[in-house]
Amino acid sequence: MKSMLNGVRVLDLTQAYSGPFCCMHLADHGADVIKIEPPMGDQSRYWAPIKNNNSGYFAYMNRNKKGIVLNLKTDDGKNALKRLIRNSDVIVENFKVGTFERLGFSYDTLKEINPKIIYASISGYGLQGPKANRPGYDIVTQAESGLMSITGYPDKDPVKTGPAFADSFSGTYLALGIMMALYNRERTGEGARIDVSLFDTLFSAMEEKVMYYTLLGQHPTRTGNCALSGAPWDSYKAKDGMFVIACGTEKLWQHFTNAMGMPELKENPKFLRIINRWKNYDELKATIESWSTQHTLDEIEAACVAEGVPFGKVNSLWDVVESDDVKARNMLWTIYDPGFEEDIRMPGSPIKIHGESDDPRSAAPMLGQDTDTILKEIAGYSDEELSSMRNNGAIN
Repeated sequence: MKSMLNGVRVLDLTQAYSGPFCCMHLADHGADVIKIEPPMGDQSRYWAPIKNNNSGYFAYMNRNKKGIVLNLKTDDGKNALKRLIRNSDVIVENFKVGTFERLGFSYDTLKEINPKIIYASISGYGLQGPKANRPGYDIVTQAESGLMSITGYPDKDPVKTGPAFADSFSGTYLALGIMMALYNRERTGEGARIDVSLFDTLFSAMEEKVMYYTLLGQHPTRTGNCALSGAPWDSYKAKDGMFVIACGTEKLWQHFTNAMGMPELKENPKFLRIINRWKNYDELKATIESWSTQHTLDEIEAACVAEGVPFGKVNSLWDVVESDDVKARNMLWTIYDPGFEEDIRMPGSPIKIHGESDDPRSAAPMLGQDTDTILKEIAGYSDEELSSMRNNGAIN
């Protein structure tokens, strides 16, 4: 079955999360992604969870890729990379800003090697700006972008999101930018320089919070699980757990009063319109929980679904992994990984394209497993040259 990106070759020089996550999207949909690691390997090879001295973190981010080792501090390593660039479509890196240029790989140099190359970078703060030269990890940009200031409860300290939201969102944006550049190259024959930062990504994702400040001069703060744009829009207690309700319209609120068996609330002046429900939110929540705590989650779900009210149980992660929802959407892929010496399961691709394969092709590469094959087949090296490179530390 044909994949969308068959024939596209990507050189992945990234480490950790954001860059590998970007290239994972491309690899999942058929791109020939070559992961290029330093002799010590990607730092995430040593990140938990660890089993049999292998990282589940690395296994997830780097599936469907081939893997080679190049020491870019050596002339032979740099020359090998230049040969690969000559025969590739995209190069992706997330070095600290300026590092790749100091190694001799500015965009101008890359264009001399391959005029059609698409050069994509991801960093903490972007290629320009007062903090461009600072290193950036997800939690740092969550703090700096303002995201942490609006996450959590008003009477508690700011918190980061559970997963590394900046990394995953930025990696996805970078993959989108690469696809735009590939499409433009089909029309114009020109390559492109793409610059995505974790900071910019989080700032762009603040939804209406920025507009509260720019339009009204207000300073949004933490509201827990509530949303300023709807009420009730929060988490609530049931007899046997917790659930969320999202009533973003007056019609949904009216349907929810039916689900609770409290249609009289429609006429209560304290609860007419979202603005009034916000002003009287403590009373609104107490009213809802006076009903919900008398019922199980299944009972509440049945009542809400019957009325078309957006409802969700606050599920445990392990329940979700084994759920019918995940199975129906093929969102848990199983693949044999030789590093773990067993089948392992990981999240699948959320991008479902009809007619395209929706299964993993290969496990994440062992460190340097494809070095000789790729340097021979793509870069044209001989066995003698590879032996010399191995002796001088350019490859493992």
